[in-house]
Amino acid sequence: MLLQRIFAAVLLLACAGLALMAWPYQAAFSYEPVGPRAFPLLMLGLMSLALVYMLIRPQATQHTEEEPALDRDTLVKIGVCVALLIVFAATFEPLGFILSSLLIGIPMARLYGGRWLPSVVIVGLMAIGLYLLFDKVMDVPLPLGLLDVLEN
Repeated sequence: MLLQRIFAAVLLLACAGLALMAWPYQAAFSYEPVGPRAFPLLMLGLMSLALVYMLIRPQATQHTEEEPALDRDTLVKIGVCVALLIVFAATFEPLGFILSSLLIGIPMARLYGGRWLPSVVIVGLMAIGLYLLFDKVMDVPLPLGLLDVLEN
């Protein structure tokens, strides 16, 4: 119980520091009515509310037997997921949204037990569909990267 409260307090301090860093942010351009700082501040606010609840709740979180144990296999999966997300962040601009999504999506699906063919098909359709949704429908430009030759 004490460790949970210490974790919540430290993370709450981190949220406060990040909010102080995000507050003065002003972008040179804005394509949304609330501006670019609203999203991080909203996320930090929601996270802070949950952390305050963790600090003041009367009893510790009880884990059930249905939850997966935090054993070596689970920790390896978490580590691989974090590494894949870092690869996604690093390849997002040069490869573009679609190719970087394929690059991390297929191994992520395989990591959690997906078969090859369904993983490739579903991740491919999702990457293309999300690109079209964001770029064409919502007018949020995403990079095409190496597939830039396909545009117009």
